[in-house]
Amino acid sequence: MSSIITLTTDFGPSDSYVAAMKGVILGINPEAKLVDICHTISPQDIAQAAFILGTAYQSFPKGTVHLVVVDPGVGSERRAVILRTPSADFVAPDNGVLSYVIEESSPGPTDEHQQRELAPALEAFAITNPHYWREPVSPTFHGRDIFAPVAAHISLGHPPADFGEKITSLETLLLTRPHQEPSGTVVGHILHIDSFGNLITDITAQYLSPEGKSLDIKIGKHTIHRLSRTYAEAEGLLALIGSSDRLEISIKGGSAHNLLNAEVGDEVRVSPHG
Repeated sequence: MSSIITLTTDFGPSDSYVAAMKGVILGINPEAKLVDICHTISPQDIAQAAFILGTAYQSFPKGTVHLVVVDPGVGSERRAVILRTPSADFVAPDNGVLSYVIEESSPGPTDEHQQRELAPALEAFAITNPHYWREPVSPTFHGRDIFAPVAAHISLGHPPADFGEKITSLETLLLTRPHQEPSGTVVGHILHIDSFGNLITDITAQYLSPEGKSLDIKIGKHTIHRLSRTYAEAEGLLALIGSSDRLEISIKGGSAHNLLNAEVGDEVRVSPHG
């Protein structure tokens, strides 16, 4: 059993919340290896947290426990859950923050915010057994009092069934997918804007021709006429396949976000050149 526990929150670097969670974990499992994925998720931005987690978790060793606390519904009737996959365990609120993890094994319709039935390879459990919680439980800090101790106990080898009853579905977000028009144009959207101002889209490499470089990539009033291989390859605005295997819009030495005034959800169109 791996003793690696990752943390993803919207708590930021300026308060004691993350440290309090780590203290609870280490009090239960002093040998735990704690890794911060991100604590600068925009406040209550479930979609951003889901994307960040989705691009990071597969880089960790099998059996890693991923603790995610982006929880605008804390203290409400939303469920606290454990998701077990063939490669990792996840401890999180049931609010869509695990959407990309679920989509990896349980692809399905994304036309609404919904409960998604899980694939046979996945197991989920509601966290309902207070024996593993920190007492007293604050109605505003389940990260410290419920999620952190549960993650610590899982890292010690406790099976997910110890924490509550098995459930068969979890909440998922509306995940955009690119689509192809009859003309051959692929229409996608910006999923994420990273700290460099790169615009990461939902258009994966499979939607682009093997030649790749003879494309027109249009965002707003701007058109890029080829794919670059690296961020340093072209001057000005450029497009490339980034480390997440998705099309990115970037600018050498600057911020595409600032240049284009682009936002998450904006449309990106990729057409055969000419």
